[in-house]
Amino acid sequence: MSIQPFTIAIPQEELDDLQQRLGQTRWPDEVADAGWDYGSNLNYVKELVDYWQTSFDWRSQERMLNAFPHFRTTIDGVGIHFLHVRGKGPHSMPLVLTNGWPSSFVELLKVIPMLTDPARYGADPADAFDVVVPSLPGWTFSDRPTQPGMTSTRIADLWSRLMSEVLDYPRFAAQGTDIGGTVTSALGRFHANRIIGIHLDFPTLGLSAPDLSEQEQAYVAKLGRWQATEGGYAHLQSTKPQTLAYGLNDSPAGLAAWIVEKFRAWSDCDGEVERRFTKDQLLTNISLYWLTQTINSANRLYYENAHAPHTPLGKGERVEVPCAFALFGNRESPLPSLPRALAERAYNVQRWTKMPRGGHFPAHEEPELLVEDLRTFFRPLR
Repeated sequence: MSIQPFTIAIPQEELDDLQQRLGQTRWPDEVADAGWDYGSNLNYVKELVDYWQTSFDWRSQERMLNAFPHFRTTIDGVGIHFLHVRGKGPHSMPLVLTNGWPSSFVELLKVIPMLTDPARYGADPADAFDVVVPSLPGWTFSDRPTQPGMTSTRIADLWSRLMSEVLDYPRFAAQGTDIGGTVTSALGRFHANRIIGIHLDFPTLGLSAPDLSEQEQAYVAKLGRWQATEGGYAHLQSTKPQTLAYGLNDSPAGLAAWIVEKFRAWSDCDGEVERRFTKDQLLTNISLYWLTQTINSANRLYYENAHAPHTPLGKGERVEVPCAFALFGNRESPLPSLPRALAERAYNVQRWTKMPRGGHFPAHEEPELLVEDLRTFFRPLR
């Protein structure tokens, strides 16, 4: 399997088309004093779209992105885009990072230099990593799957081959958040012989055991209530993603509203999204979805996972590779504290860290906290 260097170069006609569409946005109405209660706030989305049209400089962001080494390869007929940055240390550990939704590889850019060159940040060079950041199939510059079945488990198979066969790392570490955590869990479960350890923000296995403790039952019940009030996006993307796609792929304002609501709701920003993300940062991520036309193919991963045949863990079975959990504060804010015992039903938990701050996008919100936790967890596994 060959590797080709890749450069992001969006055709100017795509940018011109975006400008035209932004200028022709047909705005919906809004209930008086709605705030964000009904979804994305009209005044804020208008402000964001106006900035997108009049001030946002894609070419500047494109140059920033291209400062990192990008590549493409093909595995099992699927084209995979990835970043690969080698560490500056005596024995760099290979580490694959997988983002969640509605993020992209952009979220992980802050942590790459910190992980690959720790000495530059006053840390021990012995903690260096070789960092690989693949774009999930259907995300940004990876191929959009055209056949059903591209599940998190299938993606874990692709990541295993990317790391071991394409990049020649017989064993490697893995970190993932949100839906990227489902891929990372699958790596630990189905590719244990190649995995040094996995680092997660949330358990994706073992939440439905019949003999839960009272504390565990309370957690699962509260999680269910959160899904009923905040999980509409996931239900729609798991059931009828194609219907949603016509609007999101045709209206940049609609796409911005769909994504920015989650960045506000899920980050540790006290309801002010720009306390954590600048407009440029928000729009770089949104623009990647728009310019690559991948919001539909990204959303489809929810459908594929929901409709895949499941092989639940058997009684007493768990992921036995070393596992760490980093629980970022706002990630759990709607819920009671996640019981460690619940995670230990499904994972060999060796590190458990409750972070003082941060939310759904830890690599962007609190890169120092995330990097230090990764260094500490993987240090004895080197």
